Amino acid sequence: ELRLHYQPVVNLATGYMVGMEALVRWEHPQRGLVAPGEFIPLAEETGLIVPIGEWVLRAACEQNRKWQQQGYGPLRVSVNLSPRQFTAGLVGLVARVLQETGLPAQLLELEITEGMVMQNPDQAVRLLNELHDMGIALSIDDFGTGYSSLAYLKRFPIDSLKIDRSFITELPMDSDNAAIIRAIIQMAHGLEIHVVGEGVETAEQAGFLSDQACDRVQGFHYSKPLPHFEFESLINTFPLHSKLLSHRMASVE
Repeated sequence: ELRLHYQPVVNLATGYMVGMEALVRWEHPQRGLVAPGEFIPLAEETGLIVPIGEWVLRAACEQNRKWQQQGYGPLRVSVNLSPRQFTAGLVGLVARVLQETGLPAQLLELEITEGMVMQNPDQAVRLLNELHDMGIALSIDDFGTGYSSLAYLKRFPIDSLKIDRSFITELPMDSDNAAIIRAIIQMAHGLEIHVVGEGVETAEQAGFLSDQACDRVQGFHYSKPLPHFEFESLINTFPLHSKLLSHRMASVE
């Protein structure tokens, strides 16, 4: 009953779709579509999030591989990791999934939270370096809501920061949030890290982020998360990159 929906990630400067985030949904036979906020916390508590997370990773890689074979790309698919997945066995799991699905590592991005990496920063550095050495892109999700140390942030091989939607909702009117976003973008670019604005719902929000040189955006302004067959139709409405981009800002989109 689990399904994946996909939301496009768009390059603000060009309007190109450069990837998509895979988001799990529960299609319950009686209750209909159950939002992740209703079942993911219970899955975390019971430990079921580990097999669910592995299924999401495998299904997202399989689907993206099919899209590459059909000529839709190259597009990078982003998958969220649970804290319970962030263990020493993660690298081996990801390597197996990539080998079994045939998806190039450069077309996978793993999203982690600030809290996950700060629980054990030294272990996080080792794990992230191993994943990054494989060619996988790494992103910190919901940035700005945790307690990450900037001293550790510069040690992590992070490719992008995703500004939490709570800072974007009231843009451009909320001057405090606007100042925070400017600071995050300036800091990230100084560390050669891309910035992604989440939860963009209006043209005004997209315009503000564009003026601040935010690299990428996603949100309902571009599309809600869609099942794979609807997402295929959406892909055809966007221009696509002719080549896969480098991870780091040395070759900014």
